[in-house]
Amino acid sequence: MSHWISSGNFWRRGRFILVFFCTGAGLAQSPDSSPLKTVQAIRVSEPLSIDGRLDEAAWAGAAVVEDFHQILPIEYAPPSQKTQFFLLYDDDALYVAAKMWDSEPDLITAKVLRQGGQSWTDDQFHLLLDPFNDKRSGYRFQINPNGLRQEGLTLNTSQVEWNWVGIWQAAAVQDEEGWVAETRIPFKSLSFDPESDIWGINFTRKISRENETIGWVSRNQTISPAIAGILTGLEGIKQGLGLDIVPTLTANKQRTFVSYADDSNVEPSLDIFYKISSALNAALTLNTDFSATEVDNRQVNLTRFGLFFPEKRDFFLQDMDIFEFGRLGDRNFSSVFSRPLAENGRPFFSRKIGLSSTGQPVGLDAGGKLSGRIGRWNVGALTVRQEQFKDIEAADLFVGRAAANVLQESSLGLIVTNGDPRSNRSNSLLGVDFRYQNTRLANGRTVEADLWYQQSDTEGIDGEDGAWAAKVRMPNNTGFKGELGVKEIQANFIPALGYINRRDIRDYTLEAGYTYRSRSGRVRSIYGGGAIQRVDRLSGGLQSQVASLRLDIQNQTNDKIVLTYSEEKEGLVLPFEISKGIVIPRGLYAFDEFRAHIDTSTHRKLKTRFTVGSGSFYAGEQDNVNFFLEWTPSQHLRTSVNYRYNDVSLPEGNFVLRVVQAGLDFIFSSTLSWVNLLQYDNNSEMLGINSRLHWVPQAGREMFIVLNHNLEDPDRDNSFQSAFADLSFKVNYTLRF
Repeated sequence: MSHWISSGNFWRRGRFILVFFCTGAGLAQSPDSSPLKTVQAIRVSEPLSIDGRLDEAAWAGAAVVEDFHQILPIEYAPPSQKTQFFLLYDDDALYVAAKMWDSEPDLITAKVLRQGGQSWTDDQFHLLLDPFNDKRSGYRFQINPNGLRQEGLTLNTSQVEWNWVGIWQAAAVQDEEGWVAETRIPFKSLSFDPESDIWGINFTRKISRENETIGWVSRNQTISPAIAGILTGLEGIKQGLGLDIVPTLTANKQRTFVSYADDSNVEPSLDIFYKISSALNAALTLNTDFSATEVDNRQVNLTRFGLFFPEKRDFFLQDMDIFEFGRLGDRNFSSVFSRPLAENGRPFFSRKIGLSSTGQPVGLDAGGKLSGRIGRWNVGALTVRQEQFKDIEAADLFVGRAAANVLQESSLGLIVTNGDPRSNRSNSLLGVDFRYQNTRLANGRTVEADLWYQQSDTEGIDGEDGAWAAKVRMPNNTGFKGELGVKEIQANFIPALGYINRRDIRDYTLEAGYTYRSRSGRVRSIYGGGAIQRVDRLSGGLQSQVASLRLDIQNQTNDKIVLTYSEEKEGLVLPFEISKGIVIPRGLYAFDEFRAHIDTSTHRKLKTRFTVGSGSFYAGEQDNVNFFLEWTPSQHLRTSVNYRYNDVSLPEGNFVLRVVQAGLDFIFSSTLSWVNLLQYDNNSEMLGINSRLHWVPQAGREMFIVLNHNLEDPDRDNSFQSAFADLSFKVNYTLRF
């Protein structure tokens, strides 16, 4: 670590940390007196075949769960369709199946067939597992009537990272009575406490055309590890050696057309995952390659601040829940506030590793990760050796994280980072966070609160290098909900392995609203509320402010109309070049916008989303349109187009921004697909083509052929020329022991 950790300032700053920990450890939380639903799994002696049939004799003796209720639209009302879940287990795996009756089986929604696709539009079988029963973490497994697998990790109790990939098996069959789902979840794919046979568990089913969700346990129309039942009876379960070896071979050919430079290479890489214990995982990656990663969606940016792009690379997504800090970026409560500001101040953001500031891949020689749970502690350590890139020297990067479960649903944690992947100066960071949650208030209400503090130390910089935040929220899905928060990012706070959007600011947020849910009629719910976010410079003056009013109306089939009105202020201390050659002078600006949004239900074969906005903008005006159309005529074909248009008129000049995305997916089967994405924006005058042939014969084994081709129009005369092309072949194969 750098000199900061050994300096006298560390001990002065450390007094805050000591008080912080002692305060958090002494808090109390009222116990939950309501009875818990419990199911006991039944052991079988032989492995079961996963084919969606449930015709093996063992299923007749399985544990059965059938006391379900509606979560949506009317919580605790009887479901419109009958459902039964079944549980079995053997030495190596947990088996969960469901029989889902449907009085109109021809209307079952099953649009998505591509493995790797997102099946939110479809009917769903959904399983939540909390193997440590810590009310904070867990796994999500879901399949649709086509047997499409989708899995996720629970983050910060209520968030889910659906980019995580686990190895498990599933199948589904539709018949004249409805549909049947069958899953096998290997214990090798899970972390758990071998000394306890008490797991958290929950089951839900979605009936898409009715916009109905039914479940086993819920509160305030929500499920999470904190809102779940209990699974018992898992005894003598095994994980074998707990060793996964994943060799990968990548062949790549690149061409830069401007300089006529070609580059070809064939690279092997290796990932090794080893369970030191059933609760503690070790991982090693050698010569890591990310060539099969999906490309980022292009975004329109009319601000002077950076955008946020989420992580999509499998190595960093593994056990990422361990490294979450302070519930930063949690926007489940509301989408009113901008994501970059919500993420601002994140101490660890894995996209800083292996990617340059312009998004170019940077080689990683090796990386290692240790993560898991020891008693009530969640621990994680990540170290990576990043190769030299241009004038940035090779770097050793480190992240350490530890958090203790306190109270019934809360946690108290520490994070340390060291190294800077994008400069040659030394940098380190120390942070502490307390995350409070209580889902057991009267009438099913929930309250959450966050408090965190960070201090960075950067070579050549001294003082004003701290950051802190405090927030309290009531994220209720019915009735009143509200949020109040403040975040301060000092001028010299530099999380070199994290995400920073703005510095030298104090960010205030306030939101309040009310959701009314109807028990009959065409309208399902009405939400009305307001929000305000004000960002002041610590050095003095307003940086930005937005105040908005929102009306959200949803019908029984999940079609939506959203109306918003917002007033904004921007304080420019320096001129701002908003578009090439168009510079807004310094000054204080006030402007407003009215926006209308229509969104049709996701279960329809033809889905549309249309947004139109108009209003003043700085000293001029702005009109914008966002149109999205998705057509899925069959499970084997999906087409989509997204068009974003911004027309800005200013005294300093006028400009138009256009972003076009078009997708064409051919899904030959649930294991083989060809996905194509075209993206264009007139700001860069770059046309990007991404084409991916993806074969997944079974979970943990896959092959990619990926083509990326960028064309540009430097003269802006609609004559595009090839700029860069990249063709990759990648295959990996998981060996489990």
